[in-house]
This record gives sequence, structure tokens and C-alpha cells, in this order.
Amino acid sequence: MKLWSGRFQAETDQLVEKYTSSIGFDQRLYKYDIQGSIAHVNMLAECEILTNEERDQIICGLKEILEEIEAGDFEFEIGLEDIHMNIEQSLIDKIGSVGGKLHTARSRNDQVALDLRLYLRDQIEVIQTLIEKLQKVLLNLAEENIDIIMPGYTHLQRAQPVRVAHHLLAYYYKLKRDYDRLTDVYKRTNVLPLGAGALAGTTFDIDRQFVADELGFDKVSQNSLDTVSDRDFVIEFLAASSTLMMHLSRFSEELVLWTSQEFDFVDIDDAFCTGSSIMPQKKNPDVPELIRGKTGRIYGHLMQLLTVMKGLPLAYNKDMQEDKEGLFDTVDTLQGALELFSRMLSNTSFKQVKLEETAEDGFTNATDVADYLVEKGLPFREAHEVVGKTVLYCIKEDKKLSELKLKEWQNFSDKFSDDIYQKIDIETAVDARDSVGGPAKEEVMRVITAENKEWE
Repeated sequence: MKLWSGRFQAETDQLVEKYTSSIGFDQRLYKYDIQGSIAHVNMLAECEILTNEERDQIICGLKEILEEIEAGDFEFEIGLEDIHMNIEQSLIDKIGSVGGKLHTARSRNDQVALDLRLYLRDQIEVIQTLIEKLQKVLLNLAEENIDIIMPGYTHLQRAQPVRVAHHLLAYYYKLKRDYDRLTDVYKRTNVLPLGAGALAGTTFDIDRQFVADELGFDKVSQNSLDTVSDRDFVIEFLAASSTLMMHLSRFSEELVLWTSQEFDFVDIDDAFCTGSSIMPQKKNPDVPELIRGKTGRIYGHLMQLLTVMKGLPLAYNKDMQEDKEGLFDTVDTLQGALELFSRMLSNTSFKQVKLEETAEDGFTNATDVADYLVEKGLPFREAHEVVGKTVLYCIKEDKKLSELKLKEWQNFSDKFSDDIYQKIDIETAVDARDSVGGPAKEEVMRVITAENKEWE
């Protein structure tokens, strides 16, 4: 017998029961469902809608159910549809008809919104902790590798030399923004929906602020129709998660490139790589490849929920049951990716000789030659053309800029003198870029020191 069966004459078709049931995935909300129910029943007693004895009976029964679920002794039933009805029916079985009073002044519509908000608050905090962990790994790696210079890229072409530390800090700041976005999502998640009822509130004289205080919500929702129809907070979380995974995917792509023999910039510890079933020489960067691949999975969950919600009239519709599986998978995928990334990066080493040779071989100091000519009085556009011709000459002669003799330099401009060699030294070229946020050693160390202080 279903808790809502009074209106119906026929039993639910078994296929319908199986198709519409959500208990297979929403059972992970059990802790939040019970937490919300205890706060709700405390409020009902405070408002004298229930007696203190009824409150105590219900809370005692709910705590027993919590213990059974956590011990693995609770049997979830498809026929009871979802986590809410599974718990409520079990409560009634335990303490009798008084258990049926738990649902006074609420609906499954505002109840599930409450469970999701409680769940997501906790998961955001976990994810932010993992982001901080990865940020600290990046700061440590940056400090350890402060003296290594590498080629910076645009269009995947060698562009200008930078420090490895500077490159790592680029991802540090992307993660910092990801953290801030989740803080913003948390604010709009931390709004109490309970009390909105099915769509039109309740006739009972309840105290919603009491429940908000019990559960640590900053605000109480102000429109019952909006409250039960709103999944913006889930969509925002999925959007923030998509951006975060995009950042991890970009870093993963670089690691995949850098571990290849063509680049050979880094070495990832064997514990985070796999081999080939047929080619014994292979060492594959499967972790960053899979993180890159799973990014599309999270994008998909965002688009799925946007698509579900785009055509729904107010207020609640059964379509909204589709808000959970994508959310749960996003949380699991994101937490796994962040944890793995921290451990993998902590076991990744940078190949200094190869990185610095590549930086010099790729004419990454060509802009410094143009700057040199500008300092000698040549307009930048003219300097740009001179250096372009000089680079073309080097390519034809298979030479680096540092290998040109002074006479060769002066074939392109009489403004060149012996001081050009110091100007194009790779380390000098990097450290000359000491503007705020630049790759100069002193500036990068300033940033690392400032960020480390924030963690104190």
C-alpha cells in the first residue's frame, strides 16, 4: 500500500513502478532526508502542531533508521519509489500511526529540494578542500622548479620563454577562480526550501526560520512556486564544475603532450601511468587522458539538466527527478579527478635541460631582439621586420640567434652591438619581464610568497 494510494483504485503497473522509481540513486540522500526530517519535526513541536512525546517518538525512530541504513541493514523498496517514502514507511512500521504525522506541513516537492541543498552544501565544501589541496601542490612545485625555464606557447608554437613556475601558477589562478565560483554557488544553494509545500505553502502556522536556523541556512525562500520549481543551484554547480573540469582538461592535455617523446618535458611517476598489452616499450599517461575524457561527461550533465528544465511549466514536474543522477556523477567524477591530479602532480618531475634547450631552439627570445632595437631608437614595426628577416636567415642557415656573429647581426641593422648577446640570453630575457604578473624570477617568487601567506 503506497502512502498516496487513497485516490487510486488500481495498483501501479509494475513496469511503471520500476521506470518511475528513483530509490536506486536517491538513496544516497538518506542522511540529509533524516537530518531535514528531524529539524522539521522539532519545528512542528515548537509550534505545538505535534506534542513533545510525538516529536520524541518520531526522532527516535528516524535515528534508528539512520543506524540501520549505515549498518547496511535497511532494505530499500522500489515500490516505495524514493528515499523519502522508504524512510517514512519504515518509520510508520516502527512507531505506528504517529509516524504518519512527520509529513505534516510539507510535501515531497519541498522535501527533495531540501535534501538536494543539504547534500550539495556538503559536496561543495569537499570539492573546495580538494581544490585547495591541488593549489598547494602547484605552489610547492612552482617553488621547487623556480629556476627552470621553458618555452611558452601560443597557437602551440614556441613563443616566448617563461619559468616553469610561472606556467604552473597560471593553473593555480584558474583554480582560485573555480573556488570562488563555488563559493558563489554555495550562497544560492544555502536557502531553505522547506515550508513551500507542494507549490502553495501550508495552512499550518509553521516557523520556517526555526528550521533554517536548525539546519544552518542563511535565508528562507520567499516564493513557494519558485522554491519547488527551482534547480538553478544545481545548474550553477554543474556549470562551475564544467569550468573546473575544463581547466583540469587543459592541464591534462599539456601533460599528455609534455610526456610524449616529441616534447619530453616531464616525467610522470610510473604509479600514475599504464602500459600497452602489445607494445612493451609504452608508458601511457592514462590519468590525464581520462580526466580530459571525463570532462565531456560533466559538460553532458550540464546540458542534460538545462534541457530538462527549459520546457517545464511551474511548479514541480516529474521530469525534475532527472536532476540527481547527473549531479551525483558530477560530484563523484570531479572529486576523483581533483584527488588524482594532486597525487599525480606531486609525483611529476620537469626535465630542465630539455626544457631550456627547447626554449632557446625555438627563437623564443626573438621579441627581446625587437625590444633591444626599440631601446636603440628604432620604431617597433621596423624592429619587428628586422628581427623577422634575421630569424628567416637563421632558419636557412640552421643557426640559433645566439650563434650569430656580430657581423651577421649588423647585416640586418647597424644598431646591433656586442650587448645583443646579453639581451638574448634566455634567463636574462625571462627576468627582464618583471612587470606585475610577469615570469621574472623575482616577480614569480613575490607571487609564491604572497599566496603562501594566504594559507597561513
